[in-house]
Amino acid sequence: MKAYVFPGQGAQFTGMGKDLYETNPKAKSLFDEANDILGFDIKNIMFNGTADQLKETKVTQPAVFIHSVAIAQSAENFIPDMVAGHSLGEFSALVANQTLSFKDGLLLVSKRALAMQKACELTPSTMAAVLGLDDKIAEDVCASITEEIVVAANYNCPGQLVISGSIKGVELACEKLKAAGAKRAMILQVGGAFHSPLMEPARQELAAAIEATDFKKPACPVYQNVNAMPASDDETIKKNLVSQLTAPVRWTQSVLRMTSDGATTFVECGPGKVLQGLVKKISPQAEAISL
Repeated sequence: MKAYVFPGQGAQFTGMGKDLYETNPKAKSLFDEANDILGFDIKNIMFNGTADQLKETKVTQPAVFIHSVAIAQSAENFIPDMVAGHSLGEFSALVANQTLSFKDGLLLVSKRALAMQKACELTPSTMAAVLGLDDKIAEDVCASITEEIVVAANYNCPGQLVISGSIKGVELACEKLKAAGAKRAMILQVGGAFHSPLMEPARQELAAAIEATDFKKPACPVYQNVNAMPASDDETIKKNLVSQLTAPVRWTQSVLRMTSDGATTFVECGPGKVLQGLVKKISPQAEAISL
């Protein structure tokens, strides 16, 4: 069985999608449609923009989404048995399994990006990567810090966890995590505390947009970040998608569950090859490739 997986924010690069645009009519149509939907020339920024331009909030998340969906929809014999996406990538996955239209998915991603930016501006916050430490130890360290907000945010693969919270909380946690045996605990250059309680204002804003959007019955299950479980009905998918902003990304658990449910090949659709590397660390017996 094949699982198609979609990357999140951070996978963008200058020139992303240009070859696809120039060689595939279906992809070209999607890129052109994206410009019309968003009301600005995101295509030109993706193809020719600087790294700083690609990091702009209104650009980054839609750019990764557009590229990922274009790759999937341009592929021959694209018939997934299951799909999943890392954070933002969950929206790409929901277009891939026909739960969302391209237009509705792009509009939600754009609203999500702007809502997250507003939440970041309300409270100074950050994230940090923790390497070489058991997840449970990292969780316990975060839980021991009660005077600040700091939580596990991304379970990327065994020995690689990202924490998220207030600046003071994350800095204090990094000190404690190193003392607990982490090989590294390093602050990331991100806009704020994604997948933490500090994203609550964004969650509320996105919830209204999701409720107003038409979700179809999916063609195959989506394994969602919040609980690493397959979902096939629109109400469950909506609920989990809303919760995603303040809950951790359970990527390790999602890949393990997909493997136990029969996935033998994981196909990454999108810029970069980050997810391939994570899959190989989580489920070494599985094949990990990209379109």
